[in-house]
Amino acid sequence: MGKSFFESIQNAHLEDSGFHYTLSLINGKYKMVVLYTLSTFGVVRFNELKRFIGTISYKTLSATLKELEADKLIIRTEYPQIPPKVEYKLSEKGKSLIPILNNMCEWGEEHKS
Repeated sequence: MGKSFFESIQNAHLEDSGFHYTLSLINGKYKMVVLYTLSTFGVVRFNELKRFIGTISYKTLSATLKELEADKLIIRTEYPQIPPKVEYKLSEKGKSLIPILNNMCEWGEEHKS
């Protein structure tokens, strides 16, 4: 690990990596919980998500869902009726993250004390 190793780290830019991109998508207290919930239950309405997660505020859940939708990880479907009905489900891009979340769960089960 001589000088060339140090120079390569100095010139490396984490923000350009796939690792950084993935973290930017799932970073946040509730994003992975929402994704995992949708992977488990399929199509879920806002209040069902709120009840399932429990500790999340309406404002935080709304912001989290908007971010996930903007990143194209979930699909939001709004039905024009009274009262309004909105459903959320994973997009194909969101579904592709589930094996990673499953691996994280398995790792956690193996290493928790």
